[in-house]
Amino acid sequence: MPVEPDLAELATAHGIAVRYRDSSEREVELDRDVVIDVLHALEVDASTPSALASALGAVRDADPDALPATVVVDEGHEHALPAAGVVTLEDGAVREVGTTLPTDLPVGYHRLACRGQDVTLIVAPPPLTPPPATWGWMAQLYALRSAGSWGCGDYADLASLLARTTGEQDAGALLVNPLHALALGPRVEASPYSPSSRRFLHPLYIRVADTAAYAAAPASVRDEVDALRPAEGELVDHDAVWAAKNAALELLRPYDPAAPTDVEALEEGERDVATWYALAERHGSDLRSWPAGLAHVGDSGVPDARAELADRVLFHAWCLGLADAQLGAAHLAAEGMAVGLIADLAVGCSSGGADAWTLADALAPGVTVGAPPDDFNQQGQDWALPPWRPDALAASGYAPLRSMIRAVLRHADGIRVDHVAGLWRLWWIPPGRGAREGAYVHYDARAMLAVVAIEASRAGAVVVGEDLGTVEPEVTEGLAEHGMLGCAVLWFQRDSSGDLLPPRRWHPETLASISTHDLPTAAGFLRDEHVRARAEAGVLDDVEEARAAAARDRTELLDLLASEGFGVSESATPDEVVLAMHRLLATARSRIVLAAFTDVLGDVRQPNLPGTVDTYPNWRIPLSHSLDTLLADPRVTAVASALRARA
Repeated sequence: MPVEPDLAELATAHGIAVRYRDSSEREVELDRDVVIDVLHALEVDASTPSALASALGAVRDADPDALPATVVVDEGHEHALPAAGVVTLEDGAVREVGTTLPTDLPVGYHRLACRGQDVTLIVAPPPLTPPPATWGWMAQLYALRSAGSWGCGDYADLASLLARTTGEQDAGALLVNPLHALALGPRVEASPYSPSSRRFLHPLYIRVADTAAYAAAPASVRDEVDALRPAEGELVDHDAVWAAKNAALELLRPYDPAAPTDVEALEEGERDVATWYALAERHGSDLRSWPAGLAHVGDSGVPDARAELADRVLFHAWCLGLADAQLGAAHLAAEGMAVGLIADLAVGCSSGGADAWTLADALAPGVTVGAPPDDFNQQGQDWALPPWRPDALAASGYAPLRSMIRAVLRHADGIRVDHVAGLWRLWWIPPGRGAREGAYVHYDARAMLAVVAIEASRAGAVVVGEDLGTVEPEVTEGLAEHGMLGCAVLWFQRDSSGDLLPPRRWHPETLASISTHDLPTAAGFLRDEHVRARAEAGVLDDVEEARAAAARDRTELLDLLASEGFGVSESATPDEVVLAMHRLLATARSRIVLAAFTDVLGDVRQPNLPGTVDTYPNWRIPLSHSLDTLLADPRVTAVASALRARA
């Protein structure tokens, strides 16, 4: 049923779009029931004619002179106020203001008291300084293997990769998957893009032998710990890895004099996340199934539960601290790199995880985010992640966003914001509906970008926005205005006629690559592995058309290689074609150009197949080569040479 004008007006007032353009530029009208469900998630009742009239009346009768909860102040520009007020600066200084805000407010977050309102002022910095032109690698940390790691890559492997790529290859950047804290039990969450908390780090990546407790333990205990090391398999077994590390860390904790011993002495955020982990051991990692009185960090039963589980809370706090210390040590290995370590930021958090438990007031309950149908995912996507409520973010002065960005940049030189269009809008899927039955909800992108810019400028970090797929022009324009980079991926860069665009014509303010973790590897693309895998998983509507499209794409790529002077013979091996693709990539104007080890080594399976859960080994595929021999592989050295020599 179509959306009537009054419902459309109400939805628009709350940032809900009642229509959108799909990936083929067709306009899609939403069903009115979907719009009503999304309004309900924002605590706006439009379920009956009288409820709709009441909600719309509240919007129309709102005080036109009322200030929004958060105001973004453009540096050097005047901003009118409805009355005189008082500004409390971030450093505590107080300034009285008239009916115009002063133009010299410092960059940062301030408070304005005006007409009985308490308003957050966000003053964004000038555009970020562009990074120097450089090249580097991107890798999935769990996929790395070395003589010292236990079944998956760890923070020590990250340190080694940083040190060796810069020392041996003069690489200037390394992008890694999100290192956010994931659920640990009863099963370990494999997807780095479904974090329990984006403010803390994953304990799974701890190198047990690098802890102070291991060094201080008696030889007999170290032998017992060493014997716990899990065997490597064809796939990364996250459960087995954590079971081994958990047992090892339990043995070692008594030998670390710095391990926390007082729950109440823990920093509040760390205490809350550690408490969630302790409760998850008893009740499962989805808080939505927890007993009454524990479903929110502020519920009545939490203090008693925390006291009862104090030892487990302290254990998990210790693990979170170890992860932070080891990533900090790894980050030191990036010194001297042109850019350094770029951390990936997932688009959301798990619906039942630690952030959902501690930040519930800022999230839309029951709603998940995803994407409408497109050419790659014809059934749409549901990422099972709850979205920020735009009204709650504004009311808090964007405090949850600030702390999250600050935490991610604590040990990083850059941040890649996954699905950066989510700073402008997200596809909300109401409870009980499928991925196709969603609506775009808009955010205050000026405020979101200002927060990211402030935190990045304070950390001296580069910001990269993943702006691939169906992205509105204002996304790319907004990134550029703030000195942030977009992304350029070979498969997606096309001219106005739809033809592949040569890398020499790509926008310079981008991070360029051949592929991403959600797309075919170079070798997989050449072999139609992405079609086979999607067909086997049942996420294609028309398999034969997908095969035909893949054949066209492959021919188009080979033609581009030839036209740009990197043509290969019909008898060329896949490795030769892949090297030609990277030589083509080296011609990109992009400030940062990255290669993926999966592409260079000829690995066929992509790390993640969107739209699947158990029908594909998402986030469990290790690199085909060990870190100990990786950089000596002639394919790796050839690609490094090509990218290092780029103009």
